[in-house]
Amino acid sequence: QVQLVESGGGLVQAGESLRLSCAASGRTISTYDMGWFRQVPGKEREFVAGISWRGGRFNYADSVKGRFTISRDNVKNEVYLQMNSLKAEDTAVYTCATGWRPFTAVVSTKSQEYNYWGQGTQVTVSS
Repeated sequence: QVQLVESGGGLVQAGESLRLSCAASGRTISTYDMGWFRQVPGKEREFVAGISWRGGRFNYADSVKGRFTISRDNVKNEVYLQMNSLKAEDTAVYTCATGWRPFTAVVSTKSQEYNYWGQGTQVTVSS
């Protein structure tokens, strides 16, 4: 079992940046894909970014491509999301998640492919 704790959220103005962190504990995540999702009340959970188990493959939602960067440190058992050029529509609760299949060939964008989830961190972007 993996426990995930997100941090780094906050209130920023449009155009500014934030760096989210996800600390994993319980067991290593080095063999599993990791993803970031976000959700706003009244809307479905949305895939934001994913990174392969080794860190060499990526997948981004079109809405954040070119602005957000996902990375990981398997030694520290942590995952990060660098968020640049933030927009008001980026406002959401951001949650990190661990994929349930080890050694994947494709980084999934589907929440059903992830099994462990953090409680989320709030990101609010004012315009």
